[in-house]
Amino acid sequence: MPVVSSRNSQFQQDSKRNPNREPIMQDLIQGGSFVYIFLDAKRNWIRKVQAGESFHSNKGIIKYDDIIGKPYGIRTVSHSGVVFQVHRPSPTDIQISMGRNTQIIYPKDAGIIFVEAGIGAGSRVVESGTGSGALTGMLARAVGPTGHVYTYEIREDMFQGAKKNLEKFGLTENVTQYNQDILQGIKEEDVDAVVLDLATPWEVVNEAHRVLKPSHHLASYSPTIEQVMKTCTALAHDGKWGMIKTLEIFEREIMVRENKTRPTTWMVGHTGYMTFARSMIEQEEYKSSELLRQETKP
Repeated sequence: MPVVSSRNSQFQQDSKRNPNREPIMQDLIQGGSFVYIFLDAKRNWIRKVQAGESFHSNKGIIKYDDIIGKPYGIRTVSHSGVVFQVHRPSPTDIQISMGRNTQIIYPKDAGIIFVEAGIGAGSRVVESGTGSGALTGMLARAVGPTGHVYTYEIREDMFQGAKKNLEKFGLTENVTQYNQDILQGIKEEDVDAVVLDLATPWEVVNEAHRVLKPSHHLASYSPTIEQVMKTCTALAHDGKWGMIKTLEIFEREIMVRENKTRPTTWMVGHTGYMTFARSMIEQEEYKSSELLRQETKP
């Protein structure tokens, strides 16, 4: 079926104005590249495009040969006449795709973790547990080629599943995976951030402090308030941590329609609590509980 694309005509016009312009291959769908095929919020897929093969759904078949060589951001029609959008997968699309069979940290929470923990290009980050690899992949993108992610996962099945996911999307170059309980110790030192998604994060705070650079960030994600309370108690115990706080983020989509714009009836409410703290240099004169109390007086 023909592809419906206003961008194709735009590319042709640009070529006429600048005949020496070479096409940017990264902007075109190629054999072996991934596409995000979108019908609606509930029906969308990430697929690897291969020449001679097709995408199948209950809304029809799309031949990959019909979209290879076309730009991302097109509309294409299945053999049954249904119109699909074809996009380049975003980090969020990939994260959701990785986590469809497991619980993941939602994009709304991952974004806050990155900002609050100062994670960016060049960061060295320790993560535990790896889970499906969804957050690991987002971390790998965030730190870029000059950074690195070291991720710990105790379960063999999750370790192997995450490895396949990361390999599938080409996110292994700056990731080191360990099939190991992080409670056995962190191999790295002088890291920029430690991100925990564990049942007992309070058991890791001392080890996290040991490997973090001074005044760098711990982020802990927990689904229950009881976990948060134990983690915050451990963080506040001996003065090794400062600026301790816990956040919860809600996300509500707005349906924009003429004369009837309103919030959707369904929203992403409670997914988890995020606790953050900054590592402090240990000083003998501040270990006294009396001096700590004096320091915190207004």
